[in-house]
Amino acid sequence: MNSEQLKNLIDRLVRQPAESEWVEFKLNFHSEDEIGKEISALANGACLHNQPTGFLIFGVEDKTHIVRGTSFKPKMYKKGNEELENWLANRLNPRIDFRVYEFDYTSGKHIALFVIPAAGNRPVEFFHNPYIRIGSVTRKMGDFPEKEAKIWRKKINPFEKENALNNVNAAEIVKLLSTETYFDLLKIPYPSDQIGVIEKFMSEGLIIKDSGNYSITKLGALLFAKNLNDFETVKRKAVRVIVYKGKNKIETEREQIGIKGYALGFTGLVDWINSQLPANEEIVKALRKESRMYPEIAIRELVANALIHQDFAELGFPMIEIFQDRIEISNSGTPLINPERFIDAYVSRNEKLADLMRRLGYCEEKGSGLDKVIFNNELYQLPPIDVIVSERRTRITMYSYKTLNNLDKKEKIRACYQHACLKYVSNEKMTNQSLRERFKIESHNYSIASRIIRDAIEEGLIKEDDPSNKSRKYASYIPFWA
Repeated sequence: MNSEQLKNLIDRLVRQPAESEWVEFKLNFHSEDEIGKEISALANGACLHNQPTGFLIFGVEDKTHIVRGTSFKPKMYKKGNEELENWLANRLNPRIDFRVYEFDYTSGKHIALFVIPAAGNRPVEFFHNPYIRIGSVTRKMGDFPEKEAKIWRKKINPFEKENALNNVNAAEIVKLLSTETYFDLLKIPYPSDQIGVIEKFMSEGLIIKDSGNYSITKLGALLFAKNLNDFETVKRKAVRVIVYKGKNKIETEREQIGIKGYALGFTGLVDWINSQLPANEEIVKALRKESRMYPEIAIRELVANALIHQDFAELGFPMIEIFQDRIEISNSGTPLINPERFIDAYVSRNEKLADLMRRLGYCEEKGSGLDKVIFNNELYQLPPIDVIVSERRTRITMYSYKTLNNLDKKEKIRACYQHACLKYVSNEKMTNQSLRERFKIESHNYSIASRIIRDAIEEGLIKEDDPSNKSRKYASYIPFWA
């Protein structure tokens, strides 16, 4: 929001007859804990009152609603060595994407404004406790179980259906969104008038009719924004690519933050990533015509998956980090399925986004993307991909070429499991021979493959297809879940 919009918002809020469960006024700062409790309470109160956001305003007298200004500057304030915004965000669960604005309402009257998204279908906690405002008093929500139960029962709109920008006309939609990209990618004729464009975008849920005008949904902004910075609520979901000089994060060579919507900027994003990837002489010799260390189709699929499967309720953005020996592709949120089942199972928390990305040609059909990643990973003789799930983030790593002797035991087992999965979804079975082909092991060294298979069985990742078969020569293997 610009300064004029912020002033108009304050004018609207101070006209409220009194503070409420989703609006609170304060003159000055008292403590970090107090702000954390208020953010929790206002998020929960906004949810209960069907408000999209709650507001905590510093610089307004709570009884009279007179704007007097404040000396509190939250963007400069630190708790210990940590910035206040980050300190608060790390202690909220779930980590809601609240925003802080500082501006002068009039000369000499500084305002600090916290804009707090409403809780979803669970209460927002601060230090493991949810709070609620009762009148002008903040209380623990546990004292009001009926209010807590009401939040748990709430049905919320998916992130994709929420509005990113309200009250825009048809001309502004065409100015803000790259409508041509949608029609070009779907290979359908561009309508002869603006009405045809608007109707098509409405049918896709990219915009909605709103009080005589239109609203651009977050789905529309995320995919087709000419500049994501025009949309305050989604600009933090822009993709970031960081190239490091070595094998760690000590020295950054270059960094790029995308400003275009995902559909508009995807091809350029993938091309730029590939241009930053180092070449590998061994791969050049093996594949003759290829020079990149990593298969481009695998990078494309993994980047698309990071965009599609991110948890928009969590803070954070899709990120691609390029190191000397690996590339890490990550997104906010934890997966809805076990990572070991990525190759054969499919669940998306952002179904409409996934559907449009597929129709626009940016990723594979349901459940058929990771098999291409693993297939090409094996073709390039790369180590197995690695999936790491932390508390609030999922990261997939592709490693540069290593000889079999340089793979550790865990990598060999993981490669064996992924090979068995790939064979199974291709309606085939893994054998000692197929694993030797995957690792380029000479036939007379079949015992090396046998040892890897045995280790994978002991880890419980694969099993014999026919346990009654006593012949090791003709034994075949399948994933544990098959």
